[in-house]
Amino acid sequence: MDATVHPKAIEHLPMFITAPGQTDVLFNVVLVFLLLAIFLLGTFYLRLHALPEQMAHGASKAKFEVVAVLALIALFTHNHLFWIAGLLLALVDLPDFWSPLRSIARSLEKMSGREPEPELDAHGHVPAAHTAVGEPALPVAETTVVSTSTDGRA
Repeated sequence: MDATVHPKAIEHLPMFITAPGQTDVLFNVVLVFLLLAIFLLGTFYLRLHALPEQMAHGASKAKFEVVAVLALIALFTHNHLFWIAGLLLALVDLPDFWSPLRSIARSLEKMSGREPEPELDAHGHVPAAHTAVGEPALPVAETTVVSTSTDGRA
């Protein structure tokens, strides 16, 4: 078999054309680059999507949960309006409406002569500052000693 070169072919081939049976280096480099680019873009997208949740992390529990739900809805529906709403909610500090109302309720309880109920913390427990010193955490049943002697001694 004659190994003649086609008369219209050039003498040398560009470096990205590989000989038959050789490894295609350019293909491998582009494959690794594409996999890294897809991974990095996906990571960036998910971090950007979690930004409102990270910003609302130090806020109240209710605000954090609303922002987290808005971010999840935006993630699954691809509706950017939910993400923008979550971001704006995370950025804006909402006024505290409950503290003045609790103060008014405590004042009214004091004025009516009732003992005001202690405030509950975020978990629904009475804080330690409202319990009396030396008071046990669990109620203890009181016992009475009955004297059985007839001469008045206990």
